[in-house]
Amino acid sequence: MTILSAQNVEMTFGDRTLFRDVCFDVGERERAALVGPNGTGKTTLFRLITGELEPTAGQIVKSRGLRLGYMEQHACAHSPRTVYDEMLTVFDPLIRMEARLDEIAHALQSGAGDQTALIAEQSALQEQFERQEGLTFRSRTRSALLGLGFAEKDFTLACTALSGGQRSKLSLGKLLLSGADLLLLDEPTNHLDMDSVEWLEDFLRDYKGSAVIISHDRYFLDRVTEKTMDFSRGTLRTWRGGYTEYLRQKRQRDEQEKRDYENAMAEIERIRGIIEQQRRFGRERNFITIASKEKMLERKMAELVVPEAAQASVHFRFPDVPETGNEVAVLRNVAKAFGGKRLFSDTDIQINRGDRAFLLGANGCGKTTLLRILRGEIEPDAGSVRLGANVRIGYFDQTLSGLHEEKTALDEVWDAHRLMNQTQVRSALALFLFRGEDVYKKVSELSGGEKARLALLRLMLSGANFLVLDEPTNHLDVRSREALEDALADFGGTMLVVSHDRYFINKLCTRVLHMTSGGVEEVLGNYDDYAARRQRAEAQKQAVKAPNAYKRKKELESEKRRLDGRIRRCEEAVAAVEGELEEANAALSAPETASDYEKILYWTDTLHDLHAKQEELLAEWESLSEQREALEAQEV
Repeated sequence: MTILSAQNVEMTFGDRTLFRDVCFDVGERERAALVGPNGTGKTTLFRLITGELEPTAGQIVKSRGLRLGYMEQHACAHSPRTVYDEMLTVFDPLIRMEARLDEIAHALQSGAGDQTALIAEQSALQEQFERQEGLTFRSRTRSALLGLGFAEKDFTLACTALSGGQRSKLSLGKLLLSGADLLLLDEPTNHLDMDSVEWLEDFLRDYKGSAVIISHDRYFLDRVTEKTMDFSRGTLRTWRGGYTEYLRQKRQRDEQEKRDYENAMAEIERIRGIIEQQRRFGRERNFITIASKEKMLERKMAELVVPEAAQASVHFRFPDVPETGNEVAVLRNVAKAFGGKRLFSDTDIQINRGDRAFLLGANGCGKTTLLRILRGEIEPDAGSVRLGANVRIGYFDQTLSGLHEEKTALDEVWDAHRLMNQTQVRSALALFLFRGEDVYKKVSELSGGEKARLALLRLMLSGANFLVLDEPTNHLDVRSREALEDALADFGGTMLVVSHDRYFINKLCTRVLHMTSGGVEEVLGNYDDYAARRQRAEAQKQAVKAPNAYKRKKELESEKRRLDGRIRRCEEAVAAVEGELEEANAALSAPETASDYEKILYWTDTLHDLHAKQEELLAEWESLSEQREALEAQEV
């Protein structure tokens, strides 16, 4: 069933048409990727779906009652709550239900109000509470926070004390738990480490709703999405499959369009040749042929489909570099701590000539610090660092702090390479999409992607034979990432790279170095090889735990069945007492009782005893329900 569709949507700003004739649909439990170069209209399309903008033409149609979830860009920034309490606000309706159930329980215990009406309300509300998974919302909140990379100690942090990245993660967590029918996710993996991204992948694959996802994380899209919607030629085209499958199909289509175009142009040239030939003959019957062929030419030109023009993209090509010795860098027993907090110790790494080593690890484990130690920028607390013969390091800093904000793009490159003339510098800048007046833009005026391209150009021109790269793809769009991958694949030197881009790692990596506080574990191969080894290790660990885990699972199931039985019997007893209360109230209200003092006394005592029994049963039911909820939490 379709829950959202776009019908011939067009969006124009002033004289510029951003896109037109956009048509697509999203079905129940469907995960679709929305891809395309920056500036093609992906975020604008999200704003049209949410109703923040109105299309110039066409319409967005949503199914009745559709609940949209769209990540707030500045959510939680001024919230007075703690991280845990802010996350719980998603479940405010359940919290209110829970509070009302407590009020009813206290009223029943004290005998206040209309007992029959309260019991009926309690029964209906409890059923609704359980149907909406009220028994597990706190454990789900905790699981989501942990999955997104918050530690238990972070739960009590005030939202005002969070970094921008932490607020983004909290906002994402609230969105994921909102229960929306359709999630609109704009770069959801930003600020997440690999473990958190993998948790998000699992969450989205199991999610009961649908999702449309904008992301530069191609590996993530391959793992989560089953349809790809691509902005190109000012409109949208839909492909079945994840990102890699979309690329394969798109390449096939582009090749076919190119062949069709070449064949059509050959036929057009043939017809033009016939027309020119007939004109040279200049006879009456030749003019009839000319008229016929010109009509044919007009029809062919109208039917001509010009292949999609190649998008402007960066052209990386590293020059040949001098050869190093076999040992490029050797770190032995390196340790570092800041402010009494140990980042890592006993760290041994050896980088050999030709290695394409990727340094992985959780956020905050010290990867960037280790790169700075390797470059000699800071000293280790212990251990030694040695560079090999003829090694020249080229460093890419993820913060782009090596650029000078007041310089122009032209001067930033020219000052670093004074032997080049202006024409050579401008030609190099043009390869990195700095053309015309763009070369005179100050660095402070450039976008994150433009700054990254400028830093990579400087690195390319440096002649370094050992590239030390800290998150080089962070600010790049997909086409620039692919260009960088191709250039690095042909690079003749050695590389040590920190990256969270698993697609990028898979294409280049020959060794994974997984960093922890106690050292580095090496895995030969790419990211998939590393992930497979982790899965095997986890499976072995679980196999050791399996007997105890299985036993514990069976114990939990048995305990839940026992509690379910007790809760059911308790509810039956409450229902029986309610029936007896109705009978006793009816007997007390009967005309024949009003004139009989002994009957009045008897039924009054009976009602007192029944209310006491009812309170006891309700207290028991509440205790059993709490125990049942605790068991559910242990399973999550």
